[in-house]
Amino acid sequence: MTKKIGIIIGSTRPNRISLSIATWLQTAMAQSDLQIDLIDLADIQLPFLDEVAQPSDGHYELAHTKAWSQLIQSYDGFVLLFPQYNWGYPAPLKNALDYLYTEWRGKPVSLVSYGGHGGFQAALGMQLVVRGLKMQLMSTNLQLTLKKTDLTENEQFIDAQQALAPYQFYAQQLGAEFVHRLTD
Repeated sequence: MTKKIGIIIGSTRPNRISLSIATWLQTAMAQSDLQIDLIDLADIQLPFLDEVAQPSDGHYELAHTKAWSQLIQSYDGFVLLFPQYNWGYPAPLKNALDYLYTEWRGKPVSLVSYGGHGGFQAALGMQLVVRGLKMQLMSTNLQLTLKKTDLTENEQFIDAQQALAPYQFYAQQLGAEFVHRLTD
């Protein structure tokens, strides 16, 4: 039975490279038993948390929250893909996570951070968040170090495949780990 994994793109900046990374990751993680979809927070456009009730109550009044809840419930696991901003993760990603609670519980999650030094501090902070949401942190989590020589002056990849090639093996391992975790 095919399992669904959502790669949540945590950056909404207009000049972001996360979509290029997400597309590469989707291909690199491919397994016959996985459907891997991209969930772009720039397209979802959640306002800052505006529900009256606590998310842990599960009483959603607003249409955008109900739609977000239904989308997240339809997945078996997630990859959170995000850059490091000032040693932290992007606010839109934290906001999207905070909208819900029980929808995240027990689902496997991998953290894929990126930046000039791999996004270690952002990943460290996000580990606390996913543990608080009772998600199951995967063993394989990638920290992609981006080199200035791989980027144009507009901070776009010259060749994403070449720049991300050192991480190909780990991305494949991540796909295999999801299959193993979700079919046992």
